[in-house]
Amino acid sequence: MKVSIDPALVEEDFLRASGPGGQNVNKLETAVQLRYRAAEAALPERVMRRLATLAGRRMTKEGVVVITAQRHRTRERNREDALERLQELLNEASAPPPPPRRPTKPTRGSQLRRMDSKTKHGANKRLRGKPVTD
Repeated sequence: MKVSIDPALVEEDFLRASGPGGQNVNKLETAVQLRYRAAEAALPERVMRRLATLAGRRMTKEGVVVITAQRHRTRERNREDALERLQELLNEASAPPPPPRRPTKPTRGSQLRRMDSKTKHGANKRLRGKPVTD
């Protein structure tokens, strides 16, 4: 299921980016802080729970996903980057859950190999000890 972003639920704020940029970094507001009101979007409960898990600290208590983009030197490119990252996050949240893991047991041969290697390792360590005097 692919979730589309409703432009009415997106707010953009522009702020000064950190990092290199010469004199422009102190004058231009090229970084973008994108706020997506996910709580108001018509997302299924399962997708909303998964989005909250994936977003982590980027989601506020009110259900707003905040993405800050400042990788690029232009405002337009940072805006595109933030929207792409939001779309990726929504796509991952709406993806079907992975199939449940079926527990397996190690084979008898692998168990024997493991025990044999542990025995050899212990013997090596015993040889490193002080010599036994009679």
